[in-house]
Amino acid sequence: MSCQCHHHEEVHEHTHGDSHGHTHHEHTHHEHTHKGHCCCCGNEHDEEEEGSGGFLHDYWKMMVSALLLFSGLILNATDVTFFQTEGVAFVWYLLAYLPVGLPVLKEVWESFRAKDYFNEFALMFIASIGAFYIGEYPEGVAVMLFYSLGELFQDKAVGKAKRSIRALLDVRPETANVVRHGSTVTESPRNVQTGETIEVKAGERVPLDGIMLSESAAFNTSALTGESLPRTLHKGEEVLAGMIVTDKVVHVQVTRPFEESALSRILELVQNASERKAPAELFIRKFARIYTPIVTGLACLVVLLPYLWSLVNPTFAFVFNDWLYRALVFLVLSCPCALVVSIPLGYFGGIGAASRLGVLFKGGNFLDAITQVNTVVFDKTGTLTQGTFDVQSCQAEAGMTEERLIKLTASLERNSTHPIAKAITEYAKQRCIEPLDTDEVTEIAGHGLTADIEGRQVLVGNTRLLDKYGVDYPARLASVTDTLVVCAEGGRYVGCFLLADTLKKDALDAIEALKALNIKNIQILSGDKQAIVTTFAQRLGISQAYGDLLPDGKVKHIEALRQDATNRIAFVGDGINDAPVLALSHVGIAMGGLGSDAAIETADVVIQTDQPSRVATAIRAGRLTRRIVWQNIALAFGVKLLVLILGAAGMANLWEAVFADVGVALIAIVNAMRIGRMIG
Repeated sequence: MSCQCHHHEEVHEHTHGDSHGHTHHEHTHHEHTHKGHCCCCGNEHDEEEEGSGGFLHDYWKMMVSALLLFSGLILNATDVTFFQTEGVAFVWYLLAYLPVGLPVLKEVWESFRAKDYFNEFALMFIASIGAFYIGEYPEGVAVMLFYSLGELFQDKAVGKAKRSIRALLDVRPETANVVRHGSTVTESPRNVQTGETIEVKAGERVPLDGIMLSESAAFNTSALTGESLPRTLHKGEEVLAGMIVTDKVVHVQVTRPFEESALSRILELVQNASERKAPAELFIRKFARIYTPIVTGLACLVVLLPYLWSLVNPTFAFVFNDWLYRALVFLVLSCPCALVVSIPLGYFGGIGAASRLGVLFKGGNFLDAITQVNTVVFDKTGTLTQGTFDVQSCQAEAGMTEERLIKLTASLERNSTHPIAKAITEYAKQRCIEPLDTDEVTEIAGHGLTADIEGRQVLVGNTRLLDKYGVDYPARLASVTDTLVVCAEGGRYVGCFLLADTLKKDALDAIEALKALNIKNIQILSGDKQAIVTTFAQRLGISQAYGDLLPDGKVKHIEALRQDATNRIAFVGDGINDAPVLALSHVGIAMGGLGSDAAIETADVVIQTDQPSRVATAIRAGRLTRRIVWQNIALAFGVKLLVLILGAAGMANLWEAVFADVGVALIAIVNAMRIGRMIG
């Protein structure tokens, strides 16, 4: 919409398609910030000024104005002599008008300088000055007083929503205890280098991402995941900024600088979310650009048409002041405050409430898009399953010792970050088996790893890798239902590992919750063997499960689903190989706690709790937000249209117009703020 607030900004939108296949808008703002009267356009306000000052600081102008207005009404009603003197009432109400009218007049002037002639400031100013012109001084003051009061309430509601989101996530500590030269030094986290060791005491919040050096400790992860249950981390595991140590002093080796910590990235995601507008917000902006000049023209017609009719029909008595009064009522009612503030406030509320539950939407547009999802496709490992594998058995072929098999396999797997690779390298550590030096290590997506060890080629991965290199292996491996890692040395199969993964605790709840939301098309895609995927799918009650898929196979599957225009697809994944599919789906959802950076960057929604059940939470949040936003649109349009008709017909006065305008706006705000209490 044309700017209607104390941020007069020129917005240039460059529309482009992103890697998700979505359309975003880049905004370049040239802002001139004007302190003073706030507006209800929902644009960014001066964050430092919002919420500053006490009660008197915010309300003293309105208190003075209200005191003079209502005392004037009492003096007039009691026929006090001096108040009946010509000019006294005018001066009295003018003094009541100035505290609330001057800030608006300033905004009108600034708007005109910015060539923005049709906005709510101008509407309110014209309406109040017109009321003074026809001698309705109290109503002229009331127009500006209640408009200003409503604007202040609205501005504070938007500011509170923004601050609650920021306060929810911006819990980064201001200091870090760094261990240097045998002593502990207090530093700003920004000055701590990667590789340094920090000490975090019980009850303190971890300031930077790092690797656990202490044996084990319990951490409160609620700031990152929304979960109240503590998580126990062990030596070598990743510790994220924002976690709170609950039981002992721990030492952490820093792996990322302050600006790149998990908490900083989450904060940036949510703060930037307001820049990506939902369709409803964009609609209101476009609507407001034509709405205000139209209602201004209609207000003029309310006066002009009866005058023209009186020229044609002499029996019609045209009284200018009466029709001007109706036009002023029309102008007051035309102020689009309820629409313009309640819609962005609704999306702020939805994003903030979802964030408290560990679901991060990267924009209001994705909050809106998720409401249309009717097909949910899950990756298996790390999404529906724990992603933490345990080696069940190690089976070496004749001529190969078990120790040599573990040594060869772990030597290659230490070069991978895949959960299976981590399980095997951990298994080698438990057996105190040291890896060998490797040369020419190559990872083949969806297959495994190859390398040269002691001059011989070693293959470690799945059976597809052996097929690719023409290595024979026992036929019995095809019937194994556990996760399988095979190894070949010098072109000969030498053994395998059987590993097991387990379903996440809430995986079954996640599927049931989606079905309860009437999402019937639920699928699993996985690179694991079909037998393994089918077993997991049966346990979850999912009928469509596809295994043996390479990354490009997952892409082809989603492309096939997209060919049916009725499918609105959400893909849920966590691995680096899921990034292309996340980008291709209508809504990409990444598991953010354990997920790869590539998946998190590509996704539209990030689930910090790593709980698949939060997918249903995200959909509920989107649906509830959308429902409340459209409730507010219907409420504002309905009430305003009704009272506009009454005003044009002379059946509503300025008092009723003001209360209708401010009242509808406040009802819309209260309705929007329900979102935070209803999402759960």
